Amino acid sequence: MSLINYASKEINCKIVYYGCGLCGKTTNLLYVHKKIDPSSKGKLVSLATETDRTLFFDFLPLDLGTIQGFTTRFHLYTVPGQVHYDASRKLILKGVDGLVFVVDSQIERVEDNLDSLENLKVNLRSQGYDFNDLPMVIQHNKRDLPNIVPVDELERQLNHRNDPAFEAIATEGVGVFDVLRAISKLVLAALSQHQNA
Repeated sequence: MSLINYASKEINCKIVYYGCGLCGKTTNLLYVHKKIDPSSKGKLVSLATETDRTLFFDFLPLDLGTIQGFTTRFHLYTVPGQVHYDASRKLILKGVDGLVFVVDSQIERVEDNLDSLENLKVNLRSQGYDFNDLPMVIQHNKRDLPNIVPVDELERQLNHRNDPAFEAIATEGVGVFDVLRAISKLVLAALSQHQNA
């Protein structure tokens, strides 16, 4: 849940990028970090193996200005895509405010995407969250590759909640900020609704 510090007038929100291994989660954060104004971002922390796959998480605090006098800071995380790091995935989901589910659009990754979405639901339940209550945006990534599934088919298989969805090519930055803006708005709307309840 968002951390609100009334003394320092700060709101801290946690967004987690989730998806199967090598789907583009880290690539999203690297692109955001490269393009954001240095005064609006913190240090990018990345724990990677020698083959450059994220072991635990990427963390990028992003300052998005003030809302009603409060400084709003988004902390962006990715989970490791590899199944054998499931304990880390669960840990990273603790305190989550919003999700970006990154889909690898390649035909041969359809099962991996479905497994990852199911794993997300299971891990959220284990942390006491209801999957249907969390804001989420879907990013259909790798749309530049030749062997991809049509978006409407990916939507049919993966987007049962009818969440906002964007086509993307994270390596080129296509769709990256659209996704980040969309999830940020959803998280802030949920926070505002929660505050007014």
